[in-house]
Amino acid sequence: MECISVFDMLKIGVGPSSSHTLGPWKAALLFLDEMGSDRLEFVEGIRVELYGSLSLTGKGHATDLALMLGLSGLHPETFPIDEIDATIGRIKETQILSLKGKHDMPFDPDEDIVFLKKFLPYHANGMKFQATIQGETIESVYYSIGGGFVQQESNPQDLEETFKSFPFPIEKASQLLTYCDQENKPISEIVLMNELSIRDPDKVMEGLDKLWDTMLESMYIGCHSEGHLPGGLNVKRRAYDLHKGLIGIAIYNSAQEWMEAIRHIHVDFRKVLKWVSCFALAVNEVNAALGRVVTAPTNGSAGVIPAVLLYYLVIENKEATKEDIRKFLLVAGELGSIFKKGATISAAMGGCQAEIGVSSAMAAGALCEMMGGTPVQVLIAAEIAMEHHLGLTCDPIAGLVQVPCIERNTMGAVKAINAAELALETSAEHAKVSLDKVIKTMWETAKDMNGKYKETSEGGLALSVNWVDC
Repeated sequence: MECISVFDMLKIGVGPSSSHTLGPWKAALLFLDEMGSDRLEFVEGIRVELYGSLSLTGKGHATDLALMLGLSGLHPETFPIDEIDATIGRIKETQILSLKGKHDMPFDPDEDIVFLKKFLPYHANGMKFQATIQGETIESVYYSIGGGFVQQESNPQDLEETFKSFPFPIEKASQLLTYCDQENKPISEIVLMNELSIRDPDKVMEGLDKLWDTMLESMYIGCHSEGHLPGGLNVKRRAYDLHKGLIGIAIYNSAQEWMEAIRHIHVDFRKVLKWVSCFALAVNEVNAALGRVVTAPTNGSAGVIPAVLLYYLVIENKEATKEDIRKFLLVAGELGSIFKKGATISAAMGGCQAEIGVSSAMAAGALCEMMGGTPVQVLIAAEIAMEHHLGLTCDPIAGLVQVPCIERNTMGAVKAINAAELALETSAEHAKVSLDKVIKTMWETAKDMNGKYKETSEGGLALSVNWVDC
């Protein structure tokens, strides 16, 4: 049974897309490792071919930039965001790429990164790396399968996975519920015991805290950044003005100080919707500007979970602690892994139901536990949230993670809150559809969905820029 850690589902990376940016970036790093450090100095050139959704919307998702940064040996979690433009500019100007920062080789992005508008058989996000070493060509095919997960064609195992053995292996939601009943524990404690079986306690807590710090920082930055997003659509950042209207002009020294300030604000119902929308917009505007966010479970849906968690902290429970934040992330991460095992978290495979729908389900379930929901109600909350995202297409205009992606995060967050509230008023005998059944339905819907609506920008809203209003 595949054992997916919370830290596999929730990753720190660079926007705008986990499948089109983070995945190719990681694949480039993996290809460097595959060649071996002792051979890098003999590399004469590298060519990358992009297939399927990566080729159709890769330009808008900065896939080419991610590949260059990965081949340079830079890491998406730690490389300074403000150095991206200069690094890419230097490669384009000199047509020299420093392979893993050690070996300079000729590299022309326009010639050596090729966008082929055809699909490889295994997955819609395929890429082929070819390296010439002392006259010999070696090649390897990788697939970016959603959420920053990467697989190699010759090795179907998720490459970041080790052979883990959890005390509570979980493939389906029903198994998770059985463990909760047997151990008489909430979902968060079952998940925590799994994590502690493969990591030291300090590492688990530090990791969860780092995830939240990154989420909070992305909301803070988004709420305090003006201007327009890159990419050519001239989309204006809205979180700044929305935030200013809610809180006025104020200066804070840190994201933590900002959060503590807004926890002391009284919020009426209408303002709740504005605050939640503001939080979600902020994250995904940072994401669209190649900022650092947490895939939750993807970059395109990165705003839902932070927005719902901050809603809980500043509106629902102002006395919530760091321990509560950790529990929320544990539940959310486990729910996401169940969706990945039973369906997909890749928009190129399942449409936006696989991104916003899954993130909304993750957030709904986590919020439900934090508000006192039983394990049964947590799963009901996740089911309700996904049920009302079934069939949602992925049709980004110009291949950018901007329209309609940014606004969809606000909708996913609000639906998650509503789903949690409904679940708290629902008992097991009144729930007509289980989470496992809705996950199966989601996967069947994904398989039935027309390919134009799976992150190709060949249908739906992506074509609206060519329509003439009457």
